[in-house]
Amino acid sequence: MTLAPGLRSQLLIMVEREDTAQKVGSGDVPVLATPKLLTFAEMATVQAVRPHLAPGQSTVGTRVELEHLAPSPLGAHVQFTAELTQVDGKRLVFAFEARGRDRVVGRGTIERVVVDRAAFVERATTR
Repeated sequence: MTLAPGLRSQLLIMVEREDTAQKVGSGDVPVLATPKLLTFAEMATVQAVRPHLAPGQSTVGTRVELEHLAPSPLGAHVQFTAELTQVDGKRLVFAFEARGRDRVVGRGTIERVVVDRAAFVERATTR
């Protein structure tokens, strides 16, 4: 595993009906739901480190700080950028930002831990 601060990833999405607060049940407005904002941010963190993990390794989320700053309506494009800012053993800290056309939609930090995928799944399913 060769993970170092500075690894980056970008993900561009278009807000679709299944991404809205109405659809996921986190509100009753037709804008990007906060849980979906987090989902896309996590996808960007996974994408940033996946090519750098050893075979059989994966990462799992352990902590999130998120600010959802502005609404993104149906059809809006949102660009997610995640950057690995800290590596502490198997603990990885990412900063992320989500931008709409003219403003920051959300930002925060996501912590993930590198795990042996098979061992993790086995422990999770035998508890």
